[in-house]
Amino acid sequence: MGKFTVIPQNTFAGLQVDAGVILKRFNPANPVPPADEDIVCATTGGVNPVCKPTFSDFFEDVDNAPNNVKEGKHLDGWECTMTTTSLGTSPELIRLSLGCADIDSNNRYRIIPRMDLEQSDFRDLWWVGDRADGGLVAIRIKNALSTEGFSLQTTKKGKGTIGLSIMGHVSIDAQKEVPMEFYSMDPEEGSTFKVSQILTHVTSSFVDEYITEGTALSVTLTADTNYVLGNVVVTMAGEDVTSTAYNAGTVTIASVKGNVTIMATATAGV
Repeated sequence: MGKFTVIPQNTFAGLQVDAGVILKRFNPANPVPPADEDIVCATTGGVNPVCKPTFSDFFEDVDNAPNNVKEGKHLDGWECTMTTTSLGTSPELIRLSLGCADIDSNNRYRIIPRMDLEQSDFRDLWWVGDRADGGLVAIRIKNALSTEGFSLQTTKKGKGTIGLSIMGHVSIDAQKEVPMEFYSMDPEEGSTFKVSQILTHVTSSFVDEYITEGTALSVTLTADTNYVLGNVVVTMAGEDVTSTAYNAGTVTIASVKGNVTIMATATAGV
């Protein structure tokens, strides 16, 4: 084996795997699994984000100047796009693919294209994908707008697909910002688990949706005015842990090891 027949030791860590997902919202500071309502659509054939610079050559018409003189190179701007083939025909997906369209406020099944473009048609979108080491890669496309319109392809005994081509745009309020940004993040020290709370006439001191594996969870449950706290059930990783985790209005778990669900009900006081 030759001395240059090698690969970097971090090759595995940097591998992006699987197709990833397009999201309406994503917070790199708290990279939790996406809620179903934040997923734009299912896709087929993968997703293709592209951020391509465009250049001018100021020396192009200068006699005797060689091609591609670096001092004459000028960056004109960036073309930032994200394309995929989407599955599904929800009203929101059709509206997104049309670009300039509305969902009828009187009929949520009706999508109406418009003859004019509104600033509200632009929105930020994210693509987020896994890395082989448990980390993630994320791409934010800013002021995104579908620029190729709606195109439905049907097949005999197959699935209909909609082509989705989205372009990022510069804002006049931030003219120096390229409409795409990138993140490549190492895996967190612990996995993230969801804390679901199903409360009836009860308020909770825990306002987050997720908690890191191994973290202690402490929740105070308070009945609404003129109500008395009644039945409380706590599960973790699908197992009932009420007997060890709940006591007199307080849920305490020393080390979270799975998704947690807290169900609490209060009844009207006598």
